[in-house]
Amino acid sequence: MPILPTIQGPADLRGLDEARLAQLAVELRETIVRTVASTGGHLGSSLGVVELTIALHRLLESPRDRIVWDTGHQAYPHKLLTGRLERFGTLRQLDGIGGFPRRSESPHDVFDGGHAGTGLSIGEGLAEARDLRHGLERIVVVVGDAALMSGLSLEALNDIGHRQTQMLIVVNDNEMSISPTVGAFSKYLSEIKLSRTWRQSKSAYDRAVERIPVIGGTVLELSRRLRRVVVNFAQPGQLFEDLGITYIGAVPGHDLHALLETLGRALTLPGPTIVHVRTQKGRGFRPAETDQVGFHGAALPPIAMAPDANGYNGSRSAMPTESMSDDAAPPSLVAEAPRKNPNFTAIFAAELIELARTDRRIVAITAGMPTGTGLAKFQAEFPDRFFDVGIAEQHSMTLATGLAMGGMRPVVALYSTFLQRAFDQTVHDVCQNDQPVLIAVDRAGLVGEDGTSHQGMFTLSAQRQLPNLVIASPKDEQELRSLLHTALAQDHPFALHYPRDAGFGLKPVTPAAIPVGRGEVLREGRDLLFVGFGPIVARAVEAAEALEGEGWSIGVINARFARPLDRQLILDQARGKRLVVTFEESVVTGGFGSGVLDLVEEARLADPAYRELAVRIIGIPGERFVDHGSAADLRRVLRLDAPGLAEQVRETLVTLRATPGRSEVAAG
Repeated sequence: MPILPTIQGPADLRGLDEARLAQLAVELRETIVRTVASTGGHLGSSLGVVELTIALHRLLESPRDRIVWDTGHQAYPHKLLTGRLERFGTLRQLDGIGGFPRRSESPHDVFDGGHAGTGLSIGEGLAEARDLRHGLERIVVVVGDAALMSGLSLEALNDIGHRQTQMLIVVNDNEMSISPTVGAFSKYLSEIKLSRTWRQSKSAYDRAVERIPVIGGTVLELSRRLRRVVVNFAQPGQLFEDLGITYIGAVPGHDLHALLETLGRALTLPGPTIVHVRTQKGRGFRPAETDQVGFHGAALPPIAMAPDANGYNGSRSAMPTESMSDDAAPPSLVAEAPRKNPNFTAIFAAELIELARTDRRIVAITAGMPTGTGLAKFQAEFPDRFFDVGIAEQHSMTLATGLAMGGMRPVVALYSTFLQRAFDQTVHDVCQNDQPVLIAVDRAGLVGEDGTSHQGMFTLSAQRQLPNLVIASPKDEQELRSLLHTALAQDHPFALHYPRDAGFGLKPVTPAAIPVGRGEVLREGRDLLFVGFGPIVARAVEAAEALEGEGWSIGVINARFARPLDRQLILDQARGKRLVVTFEESVVTGGFGSGVLDLVEEARLADPAYRELAVRIIGIPGERFVDHGSAADLRRVLRLDAPGLAEQVRETLVTLRATPGRSEVAAG
């Protein structure tokens, strides 16, 4: 009988023996693969923590005890074990289960995550609050080896060790970026440190040595140094030990018995403890095991489960795992996705490579996302001019500033949502020093299924206030190429925003630099003026065409630049109109539309022709975060698709009581 459907919550795990838990691990993997094959998602990381998740929920009493999943994209097994099996098929879909922990979904979800490196600070805060109110709950943070090296994580580790905060940190090491252990001696030392005798005897020894007259302090220091040397020789945890955190590891992350034994004993140790767990990304599903980057997620193509050599067609519940024979081949993947036009990211990377072939000053930087930003291809061609700084967005911006000061032309490609983390460096380092750093803002606008933590909706508003920074976005993929030329041909900080969307399939044109701050008129019109920023311009044109059928004459401007605006072009085209409507796929608070409104308000003071001109700003509402769902679904719900844009304009015209062809403002 299947076990997973009987699990209503973590408490149900305590009635299962280890053999049944192993079978449950098989069912969890099968469910995750089946679901992600349909919905997309972070497959590899979730498959890698199945046994770890089972062990933690077996030992802890969630939600009384608190499990913080750093980043959170590995939390699919956690969701399945906490009562969300029936809705799991809606993963990352509109109004469905989120791809990251969400407190609105379950009391077992402690923190609305999505960005790496936040978990340790959250966990420390929970533990310190517990101690202040004399609580008894246990606090566990699961953090990946890459996220552990982020600046925020290191700051938290330092404070945790200093305060001796009682908490358990599980390092999920699936990339072997932490040094390997040295055989049986490391295991032996971990076993010693897990024992109460070791803790008590070490403290008693230190106290005894310290009391030796005259030489006690010196002997104690020499003794501690010797102890550190021995530990450092045997295992890679000396950094943590020096910070005051007990290090245990490494533990095989797919051995349920070892996990239950080690974690159970580690939870009883005083002070902060790290358990280093070795896992394999994509465990149990061979395509994900062999292609750990491709199957990390989240934008997997639509895939189907295909029959294997043994006739597997998705109807059996036996997913190959580590306990099965290597001859039992896992299901293969068959791509079913229709051919798509190259996306903006791919076009950007290809053009950057082309430019770098003739300009050796161009260097590329990213923060742990070479594949997602398209820069892996740049790295392959120019390895000596490529920098992947890991999950350290702040460092990427300051490094770029130094490179620019040294005569290079650095291009920093970051997802819009992660660029938020480097705001101070953008202000203090890049813009204050007025250096020619190109900030490639990938995934600008609605990203989709990853939800609230990943929508690229805030960066534009944040950047508009910064001196020296040019901000641009193309209406299509060919204009993206031209704006890349523009950015590299000028001598100031430049932010180039573009979405994750597929391009429009336009034929290639010869790119040429566009003068900074120059927009273009796409349509002339007498009644209304649409001014758009970025690829939403195409939808604005569609909306104009729909309203034209209702008698409205509408002009359309492709602004290209949010800063500086093409002031004269906008004012010339707005003269004599009843209404100016701005369009952006960004939060409307302080965004592109606010810049146009500021311009019109300024013109009102000097020119009576603009005194009756209304301005409507259309974009992402600023009152709430945008949840998960496909970008198309979200645009429909937010009325940012072409029909929704037209509908919002109609509502505004009704409010103004405006009619086609009867403008209330005379042309000056």
